[in-house]
Amino acid sequence: MTTEQTLTHFIDQHHAEQIEFLREIVRVPSDTPPGNNAPAAEKAAELLAKKGFSVERFVVPAERVRDYGMQSITNLIVRQKFGAGTGPTIALNAHGDVVPPGDGWTFDPYGGEIKDGRMYARGVAVSKSDIASFTYAIEALKAAEQAGAKLNGTVELHLTYDEEFGGLLGPGYLLEQKATKPDYVIGASFSYAIVTAHNGCLQFEITVHGTATHGSMPETGHDALQAANAILNAIYGDLPNLTRIRSNVGGITSPTMIVGQINGGTNTNVVPGKVVLRMDRRMIPEENPADVEVQVRAFIENAVKGRPGIRIEIKRLLLANALKPMPSNAKLISALQNHGERVFGEPIPAVGVPLYTDARLYGEAGIPVVLYGAGPRTVQESNAKRADENLLLEDLRRATQVIACAVADLLTAE
Repeated sequence: MTTEQTLTHFIDQHHAEQIEFLREIVRVPSDTPPGNNAPAAEKAAELLAKKGFSVERFVVPAERVRDYGMQSITNLIVRQKFGAGTGPTIALNAHGDVVPPGDGWTFDPYGGEIKDGRMYARGVAVSKSDIASFTYAIEALKAAEQAGAKLNGTVELHLTYDEEFGGLLGPGYLLEQKATKPDYVIGASFSYAIVTAHNGCLQFEITVHGTATHGSMPETGHDALQAANAILNAIYGDLPNLTRIRSNVGGITSPTMIVGQINGGTNTNVVPGKVVLRMDRRMIPEENPADVEVQVRAFIENAVKGRPGIRIEIKRLLLANALKPMPSNAKLISALQNHGERVFGEPIPAVGVPLYTDARLYGEAGIPVVLYGAGPRTVQESNAKRADENLLLEDLRRATQVIACAVADLLTAE
């Protein structure tokens, strides 16, 4: 058999086992927040060790994790050498942290239940599926080498656990600690497109301070909610201006801005003395994050300027740079597209997406990176981050084949 046939046969023969592996992964909660993710990493490490992999643990110091707003983070690296190991190092990165389940589920969010060929669980699509796809791609490559395939290089599996908080203590920590220096990276994503660029993200917490007073005498206080309303009007009033800013990257249109959370007040009959807003500003790859931050801070401050008794604090929660298109990732794109079209029977485009990921941190380090993995055409189809998140298990099987074959090409092309 050819290398491609050997890889495909192995993945087909082990698909049922791969499904059970994924079920074990999704059954361990890793909700972020609160971000107590060391137990999920330990389960993954246990399953990988049973397969004979040597697992390296990178425990982020507890104080640093707490300051970050989480509870525990252990990142994992598996390094599998092929041949002399002198060829390229290719890292496969998936994150094991997920958003909390929320309400409205008709399945157990930690059950890994299967119905009509789909597995249902929080994180099964984003991105615990790619813990399974990447693991079995490496296993298939090992089987191909044992069958006589001439491979040369190293494949690393990076499992990280803080993508929902930005990735600085996930891939960012591994890169900072010089634990890895791959030549190429494939990050978690979906099966029908290769992501080569994505938006950046700026998040602020805005605290509006006023003076609380009895509701029957509002003139004796300073209403923080009225001031917050002025900020809301400024933010949403700026949206038409954002739509006029257009990206040249296919798949990305314009910047966006929302207020995602509002908290404040003490009781129904009390003028609010404090209101807290949390906002999210997405930046297209062409925007300068420093300039955007200055602009956003300025119009927030101007919205309440001159209001007596009102004071505001603006705290940056996150600054995630955009992932910009990189000419150096051409080999990755070509290999994935060739095998993707063969396996899925349709062209696999290379596009940008409006969300942001921790894969950008590899790009910022100058490492060619693209995103490709198991899942449907859109986030909405998988119910990712919503109730009844699910994964078509046939996509898991086929994406694993694409990844294994593409990596094999890179390990034999040098």
